Amino acid sequence: MSTKLIVKPLTRSVGAEIHGVNLLEPVSDALIAEIRKIWLAHGVIFFRDQPLEPAAYLEFAKRFGEVVEYPFVKGLPDFPLIIPVLKLPHEKHNFGGVWHTDTTYLAEPPSATMLIARELPPVGGDTMFASNYAAYEALSDGLKKTVDQLLAVNSSAKAAVTHSREDRLGDSATSKGREELNSQHPVVRTHPETGRKALYVNPGHTVRFVGWTEEESEPLLNYLFAHQVRPEFTCRFNWTPGAIALWDNRCVLHNPINDYHGHKRLLHRITLKGDIPK
Repeated sequence: MSTKLIVKPLTRSVGAEIHGVNLLEPVSDALIAEIRKIWLAHGVIFFRDQPLEPAAYLEFAKRFGEVVEYPFVKGLPDFPLIIPVLKLPHEKHNFGGVWHTDTTYLAEPPSATMLIARELPPVGGDTMFASNYAAYEALSDGLKKTVDQLLAVNSSAKAAVTHSREDRLGDSATSKGREELNSQHPVVRTHPETGRKALYVNPGHTVRFVGWTEEESEPLLNYLFAHQVRPEFTCRFNWTPGAIALWDNRCVLHNPINDYHGHKRLLHRITLKGDIPK
């Protein structure tokens, strides 16, 4: 019996919920291939009411790529490749609480990230996503010609995102937890699967253009950062227990909203291996 997937786009630019599949049951390779096509088309996909235990969650993630470690925070004791994304009631900063693309300071940034919701505040704690395809395509032809030729320096030590990691580095840092990692990537990358061009800078990690000073880079970077998250390029996901998100780091930014002080929020994150941006 074939499974009929129901796809509900969140916006015209990015994001879609997928209904009609039970991930607690065996999922065929053909269905995974269909899900992957939907994911590539929408940038980020969501499933509701899929309370996978860690082992099953890890196996589901592996259907989309090779799972790799996150460099700064330790994983779960029995599942070191699953990272707790946690904010405790007394904490004020949420993990990664700034618009960013995951770990672009690595030479081979991840292709994708998967999250599953475990414990949620009574209200708040949504995550926003933005399409870097839409952002690039909306640039003028003149600005496209400029950014097409640029490389950017990305750093793990940029102040805003570093500040958001402090609580977790205090209680669960890896041996690399205090290292500064840096990389250079094209400002515009071509997606290796879709062939579409996407802006590939982000407020969390990009510090300057190669060959430019930070002062020279700041005006254009700030313009691009603001442009990337224009409302028409974004969607907002309201988490529910057992919800899963899978987003494409090659063409999507995200921003977890820090609006639930006094409450615990726990999600489990898996990172999938990427390639060298081109």
